[in-house]
Amino acid sequence: MPMPTVLVLNGPNLNLLGTRQPEIYGAETLADVERLCAAAGDAAGLEVDFRQSNHEGELVGWIQQARQSAAGIVINPAAYSHTSVAIFDALNMFDGPVVEVHISNIHRREAFRHHSFVSSRADAVIAGAGTQGYRFGIERVAALLATG
Repeated sequence: MPMPTVLVLNGPNLNLLGTRQPEIYGAETLADVERLCAAAGDAAGLEVDFRQSNHEGELVGWIQQARQSAAGIVINPAAYSHTSVAIFDALNMFDGPVVEVHISNIHRREAFRHHSFVSSRADAVIAGAGTQGYRFGIERVAALLATG
């Protein structure tokens, strides 16, 4: 029997992790985060499908596809957190658990970052835990799936 899949989505500029503002986002690369997520998924009994896009429509398409292919979603929508009703609407059509992750604490940053459209759909929001937040997100999805 195949393991349930958790879709881990990363929004714009996260492909530059490790070089983009390391004082805020740390020195780990997106490849490091992908390895962390794969290990967390293995430990939680989940298959991880890890993706990144700088394009809102591509993220929306992946969320729509997840309705047939994923049991849960962990999403770091990055700047789209604060602007994308389209991502929010797509997540509202997804029936499984959704966990929103932010590497930095968005509430200690510029005022425009304090509001996230995604948060009102998310079953949990993890902010300010660095890349470790992705592990917490996968663990939370696993817990929500287990309690069904």
